[in-house]
Amino acid sequence: MNIVTPIGKVILAGAGPGDPDLVTVKTANYLQQADVVLTDRLVSKVILQRYVRPSAEIIEVGKQCRRGVSTPQETINELIVQYALEGKFVVRLKGGDVSFFSNVLDELQALVANNIPYEIVPGITAASGAAAYMGIPLTARDHATAVRFVTCYKSTVVSDAYWKELAATNDTLVFYMSSETIDDLVDKLIENNISDDKKLAVIEQATTTYQQVYTTDIYEFAETLKGQTFLSPALIIVGKVVVLHESFSWFTGSNLKEYYFKPLTSTVKSIVENEPRKKYAGRA
Repeated sequence: MNIVTPIGKVILAGAGPGDPDLVTVKTANYLQQADVVLTDRLVSKVILQRYVRPSAEIIEVGKQCRRGVSTPQETINELIVQYALEGKFVVRLKGGDVSFFSNVLDELQALVANNIPYEIVPGITAASGAAAYMGIPLTARDHATAVRFVTCYKSTVVSDAYWKELAATNDTLVFYMSSETIDDLVDKLIENNISDDKKLAVIEQATTTYQQVYTTDIYEFAETLKGQTFLSPALIIVGKVVVLHESFSWFTGSNLKEYYFKPLTSTVKSIVENEPRKKYAGRA
């Protein structure tokens, strides 16, 4: 008699921007139930130590933008599906919020293709965390009526027409994964005549003990921050609201130039790399 293993369940959850106290209650509760946790690099180790039950298996599947050491998304998809098909309760834990500049769509497609039940649990995204710990409301009255979440991790992502629009808008601009292209980013805004009442801030490792904030006038960027290397993750905020940091800053980091989220030195191996991939392409 063949015994059919019941399918497990997958929770796609956001762990928040760094401060372990900013994880949601729902995510913490699910971590205490998990058999397997597949965690990004940008997840506080304190969260894993505090909330994941001792018997759970924790697998690091981190990515590093433009770095050689990164876990391929295909491998992550395979791991999620494999453990769920083994009947495990799986938490896929992502930094920030699952909907902001993550590969959650790929994972959702893999889950649906295999008829695996899932839930999506939101988290505090980096923009909200960084702005709060800087003391700046992203849509402060008389400063901005909207906020845009953008990425410029390579020069071809943003078109010339959109750079013109970004330079002209009074919306607060938040750039994710763009610290390594910040020189080009500023050049594009200046080329498109961004107004000089909009300031720029770079926030390293926001909400963590190693948070550092750098602010500058955009047209003085070449003398103040150009060429500087920022620790990952770093967020860029552009707009009139940045000036509020001077008045309402309340959080001070340790002033140590150290990594809170350690860079990856190795990647996981797919547990199904020797199996026929078609086996996991879909489940009847």
